[in-house]
Amino acid sequence: MSTLPLYFVFPGDLGTPTGGYHYDRRLISELRTLGKQVIPIALSDRFPTPDKDALVDAEQKLSAIPDGAQVMIDGLAMGVMDQIVSRHARRLSLIALCHHPLSLEAGLSAAQQDALHHSEKRSLHCARATVVTSPHTAEILRNQFDLDTNSILVACPGTDRSEFAPCTGNPPRLLTVASLTRRKAHDVLIESLGALKDLPWQARFVGGDHFDREWAQQLKAQVNQEQLARRIDFVGSVENLQPEYQQADLFVLPSRFEGYGMVFAEALAAGLPVIAARAGAVPDVVPASAGILVPADDAEALAAALREVLTDSSRRQALQRGARQAALALPGWRDSAMLVLNLTEELANRSDY
Repeated sequence: MSTLPLYFVFPGDLGTPTGGYHYDRRLISELRTLGKQVIPIALSDRFPTPDKDALVDAEQKLSAIPDGAQVMIDGLAMGVMDQIVSRHARRLSLIALCHHPLSLEAGLSAAQQDALHHSEKRSLHCARATVVTSPHTAEILRNQFDLDTNSILVACPGTDRSEFAPCTGNPPRLLTVASLTRRKAHDVLIESLGALKDLPWQARFVGGDHFDREWAQQLKAQVNQEQLARRIDFVGSVENLQPEYQQADLFVLPSRFEGYGMVFAEALAAGLPVIAARAGAVPDVVPASAGILVPADDAEALAAALREVLTDSSRRQALQRGARQAALALPGWRDSAMLVLNLTEELANRSDY
């Protein structure tokens, strides 16, 4: 194995409870277990909307990395660091980690989307390789960002094995795990649940509200307007999600886009039927035997799918069996780390390194 360390650059707090940061944490941990020295470097938490100070800090920290080093940069920062990474592309062996393109985040204006697309495309072309978390994201980078297929490595998130949830709740408990941001489409889910007041159910919305507090307040106001405050609990961030999965009967999250969707895999690992939108990489994660996928932003279709599963116990049980079967095929974190480790070895052995 090469003795070259891997400098792992990310914005903010590595302990932030999101799927992207969880991927970063587990990848670092598994690489170290495999014998790879990983040196974490934290940038400002202002990314992906950095101010001048954040960019100056990022420039200084990359400049301090020795020539010839391997440097993996999380896309939440790299996508808006095009000018900085272009200055270091020749002296460093840069590896981009793209969870999903920043320009595909919901709630952006056309001008913002164009600016982010231009910046991220330039940054990605400065990298010697790009790690993505799903085949779907790889396809996007090939088609929309003109990346060479040979420069892209798909390293899907791993999923820890867990006990299967009994799914015996009365009333059924619906679980949603996602930060309260526009892309996760909680507003569509709330509208759908408003059409299901005649059915028995309780819902738990697990996820932090600190990324977009204004949007979070709008969601809570929507719940009150739909008169669902006694049936929907906003739980906030939860450090250990396993009890949530174990106590749930159904997982539902109609995201407008997902680069992978780790929570869908975690729900399957717990044997939970899944209701979601057919968006981004979700169809790659959730097989038809384990869930129902509806068009994105279609509250009526989502309500119909939920009604079907809530009122037809045989259908729900069939999806539950499908989820348990799908759980057996999910990759582990060691699998993902081995792919990335092999990539770093390949890059170290290239003649142009």
